[in-house]
Amino acid sequence: MDFDADLIRALQEDGRASIRSLADRLSQTRAAVAARLRTLLDDRTVRVVAAVDPVFLGQHVLAHVSIRTEGAASVVAEPLRDMTETVFVSAVGGAHDLVTEVRLGSMAELHDLLARIRALDGVLDINTIIYSTVVKGFFVSDYHGDITLDAIDEALIEQLQSDGRKSFRALGEAVRLSPSAVATRVQRLIDGGVIKISAVEARGLAHRQLSMGVGVNLDDDTAIVEELRSGRGVDFAARTLGRFDMVATLVEPSAGALYASLERLRALPGVTRIEAWLHLAVLKEDYARTLRDPRISV
Repeated sequence: MDFDADLIRALQEDGRASIRSLADRLSQTRAAVAARLRTLLDDRTVRVVAAVDPVFLGQHVLAHVSIRTEGAASVVAEPLRDMTETVFVSAVGGAHDLVTEVRLGSMAELHDLLARIRALDGVLDINTIIYSTVVKGFFVSDYHGDITLDAIDEALIEQLQSDGRKSFRALGEAVRLSPSAVATRVQRLIDGGVIKISAVEARGLAHRQLSMGVGVNLDDDTAIVEELRSGRGVDFAARTLGRFDMVATLVEPSAGALYASLERLRALPGVTRIEAWLHLAVLKEDYARTLRDPRISV
């Protein structure tokens, strides 16, 4: 058993899981779980944060952009990190030098953003894949519609975006409500799909987990969709439009484990081709957004 991996996986599924429930799930003492979690949070191995569902924010276009650079990739990475449309930026090894995930309101906005990226100094060329359906994503929460937020909800979300495990007492002090009232509001936001509270783990060659992106071409997606949705080492998966039929992010503790995961995918019925890229350094992973939605009454 990998204590850290199992603990982080549990937090990715439910970022606000209690120490008691985590201990029961991992068959560990509450003291051991509390101590290990505190260490992981303090050294930034993991962050537990809330993310607002992109559909609620009006971000109906999610895309993956692969970039080849002329010269140092860091020259391009810096302005990419500064763009509000990017939630993820990574230096990769493979056919491209950088990849980024972007979230926007419309195809017209995507075209404008891609023009800005192409115009950056050092960009040689780009390739874009659009997500048609997110199959698995810890920060896509399936907004159910018909939920209106007020200023208190907005303040609670801002607090949870910085610390998803902040106690109901501390949240109540921040918004001047009782802990029970805050708990009711937070649960409403989660149940309605407005927010998802999950764990972000530090990944890359300098960390305990390695991460690999995978693009898959298919003649039948039945088997691979189930594998990616239920796979323990899969952080993200989506059906896509572009040069691949699906993309996924695999996370494992070693190169050997990543290879084994790739081999399992290659062996699935319907898979015709796989292309992979190794995330050498995750330079940005930030899902926090300022709420400026017209459905919010202040």
